[in-house]
Amino acid sequence: MNARYARKTRSGVVAVAITSVALFVAGCGGEEKPSENKPTSTGAAPQQGTSSPTQGSQGTGEPAETLALVRGQKGLEFAITSVERDAGGFLTIKGQLKNGSDSAAAISSQTSGDETEVMKHGSSFGGATLVDAVGKKRYYVLRDTDGRPLTTTGLSVLKPKATAAVFMQFPAPPANTIEVSFQLPTFEPATLKLS
Repeated sequence: MNARYARKTRSGVVAVAITSVALFVAGCGGEEKPSENKPTSTGAAPQQGTSSPTQGSQGTGEPAETLALVRGQKGLEFAITSVERDAGGFLTIKGQLKNGSDSAAAISSQTSGDETEVMKHGSSFGGATLVDAVGKKRYYVLRDTDGRPLTTTGLSVLKPKATAAVFMQFPAPPANTIEVSFQLPTFEPATLKLS
């Protein structure tokens, strides 16, 4: 009887734990979605097709203005189309990575950076930085609590003439910082104006 009672108690505890985790995950997911959608709805220019970092051609047209174009190796180009500060203290950079060559282009593993914690999560753009020359500070791509970079991940090869939406999130520089240098390993640097 003791063993049967212990099994029932354990399965009850497991059921309560699973339910608690499910409610916690549902609660967290519910809070994150509105805050992600809120800044894009109040932005100056509507962004279409840049929220999902999937490989392939963007067939919805490209109304976004290119703020900077940085060239990398093997015909790769990164067109930065959006640099947005939000009220939470973050700066998000969005753009299109394009393979302008006639052959598939491998994205260098150097774009992930050299931090062990970031590298163990696979290919990413975690090596990107922003440099505030006036404030003498360097800003790195943010990481979540598991060390995953808050950027497009899993993109290792681009087919010929293909494009992919890319984003990177950084801590926002102070409000009086109006210009930063964007640096991504294997790509040339670019100067970005902040509003």
